[in-house]
Amino acid sequence: MANEIIISVSILVGLGLVFATFIAIAYKKLKVDEDPRIDKVDAMLPHANCGACGQPGCRAFAEKVVSGEAPPSKCTVSSAAAVGQIAAYLGVNAGVEEKKVARLLCAGGKREAHNLAEYKGNMRSCRGEAVVTGGPKSCSWGCLGLGDCAEACNFDAIQMNDDGLPLVNPDLCVACNDCVEICPKGLFQLMPVSQKLIVQCRSLLEGDNALGKCSVACTACGRCAADAPPGVIVMKNNLAVINYELNNLATIDATLRCPTDAIVWVEHRQFEKNKDSFLPTGRVERYFQ
Repeated sequence: MANEIIISVSILVGLGLVFATFIAIAYKKLKVDEDPRIDKVDAMLPHANCGACGQPGCRAFAEKVVSGEAPPSKCTVSSAAAVGQIAAYLGVNAGVEEKKVARLLCAGGKREAHNLAEYKGNMRSCRGEAVVTGGPKSCSWGCLGLGDCAEACNFDAIQMNDDGLPLVNPDLCVACNDCVEICPKGLFQLMPVSQKLIVQCRSLLEGDNALGKCSVACTACGRCAADAPPGVIVMKNNLAVINYELNNLATIDATLRCPTDAIVWVEHRQFEKNKDSFLPTGRVERYFQ
């Protein structure tokens, strides 16, 4: 019996030594030395780990920058000085990457859009309302206003105003995409800040049918398309659609004859609590009361 135990232990010890030897050899053969510059670049990044650069975190982005697969400017959360510091350290061009922010494509708050019912479920959230016949609003495309997006934002860039609409602070927004993913109505979109012409409506109804549900709905009148340079705006499924490939041709003129202010020209303003993060031309009276 004792001999059997000794033999078993010996076999286990022998196997352990064999495997340990193989692991040690494999480690030496397959070991990849990490570029020490990655640590330096990682230390210069903001460590927001927001994913706006397209990578899962700042460390992964640092690896891409060091390998030359991404320019330092791809981190739109970093300041211009920090981007320049990284570029100078690596001896590369900083590149040009325009900041993106989340835009809400709906202006139908509690004062503008009509409710058909009152939601009293246990899950007090936009997602909870959305699973019950799409929510209580008459407009089935509209913002439900319960702030899932604000709760999901880890950068405090979204606040809810007294009209039940989320307001995005462009100075704090890092384009992390969390609000885009969590909105059950798909109302958020990441846009470069230079895209100032925005349709804040997703309704596919037209005319009085649209207005009967929301006073700021796009009625598909087509005036914006007629007033914009050719090709900038087209009417599709009763909704004005902007071709951002022609963004350089877009002007404020496309908004001037909109009967409901469904299409706006946004100008960045300093964010203030309970006020909008941008000034939509033609909507001053509604957003700055």
